Amino acid sequence: MRTLIICLFFTLASSFVLGQSGGSSRSTMYFTIGKTGSNLREFNQMLDNKGLTPMRKGYTNFNFGYQARYNDFILGLEIAQNSGPRSFFNDYEIDYRTTRFLVNVGFSLTEEGPFQLIHYMAVGSGFLNFQMLRENEANDIDSFLQNPEHGFILRDGNIHKNSLNMTGFLTEFGFHMSYDVPIPGREEALALIAKFGYSFSPFEDSWKLNGISFNTIQSGAFFKVGAGLTLPDYNYFYKDAALGAHIFYGMHFTRPDALNRHLVDNGLRPFSGRPSNFGLKLLGYSKNLMYGMDFFSLGLGGKASETQTHTLSSIRVYANGGLKFLDLRNLEMGALAGIGFGNLRYTLTYDSKPDFPRLFEEPDYDGYLRSYGAMAKPEVFITYGIPLSQSKVFKLVFGAHAGYEVALSPYNLAGLSMFKYMANPYLQFSIGVRI
Repeated sequence: MRTLIICLFFTLASSFVLGQSGGSSRSTMYFTIGKTGSNLREFNQMLDNKGLTPMRKGYTNFNFGYQARYNDFILGLEIAQNSGPRSFFNDYEIDYRTTRFLVNVGFSLTEEGPFQLIHYMAVGSGFLNFQMLRENEANDIDSFLQNPEHGFILRDGNIHKNSLNMTGFLTEFGFHMSYDVPIPGREEALALIAKFGYSFSPFEDSWKLNGISFNTIQSGAFFKVGAGLTLPDYNYFYKDAALGAHIFYGMHFTRPDALNRHLVDNGLRPFSGRPSNFGLKLLGYSKNLMYGMDFFSLGLGGKASETQTHTLSSIRVYANGGLKFLDLRNLEMGALAGIGFGNLRYTLTYDSKPDFPRLFEEPDYDGYLRSYGAMAKPEVFITYGIPLSQSKVFKLVFGAHAGYEVALSPYNLAGLSMFKYMANPYLQFSIGVRI
């Protein structure tokens, strides 16, 4: 599903811009945070039938996105991470998270200027994780592998196996408002942003796990505020700055050898192959200086035994800065340095679990270990841009990126150091738009 959404994004971008004879343009990369109102209706009804307090309504949104404006047409990409409120039952913590990848299409209701009012709609796919877990008391990795059960974990569209493994069909519509605050001496401006609207999953039977529908936690009215960097058309005489969004697929040359040895020692199957990643790279260009953000996840997954499945996943977020040292027509070369955050999560789950309410009454089936810390990386790249408009301000960009990730934390899983697994060389291939 996510592959189809990405193809839709690039098809819309190419077909629209090729039809333009010229006009104003603007690109923005931004971050927003907000709240969405929702109610875990069926799960709360089960709790109410047992005389228990229902879970609180609503969840928190964290969004990163890119938006391009060409004349009055709007096209963008957005990654959303949503976290629900935590609840407690006996020694168990109940929690849920969702991830969404959306393509936005819209129309500006205002002329190009410091204030923008945009009406948009979005389509995409997502991932759902609902869990009820108690504290893991294992002192070492072998103790955990011998007795991992300390709750249950339910997933739909399991990106812990592979970052392309999103599912479902999600939609959103709303309004996007922004106001530009000038940055002295810079072509970029600071965009102050507010968004409101409604997100929903249009198919009633989707997001159903173990007899209960979780459709409502992919829906609800929302309000978000945030900020970003924008490159408005009115802010420069000769354009030597740009903002771009790039989708990339990469390979990491590492294996979890230390963990695999313990898996085999405890009668479980080791992971095979190397992890790959799929992510979003936002890059800004100002003369020869570069800045931006990377968001990606990489994972391994497979059968741990005849009745169990396990995954090893990691999310990386980098802030990047660097230099472009070659710009020859449409060919560019440069180097970036990044510093950021990484996490590591090993999950061991049973393939067959009962439906609710029995699962709530007898929850001990699954378990996980996690760690997090700081990461850094140097990276070199080469890109080639194909102009999509007569003014050559809108480009389709193909790129190759190579680098080395450095783990700045030990990344221990129940005493097992995964430092060598997290530190690795990588190779990425990207396609994107720049305006």
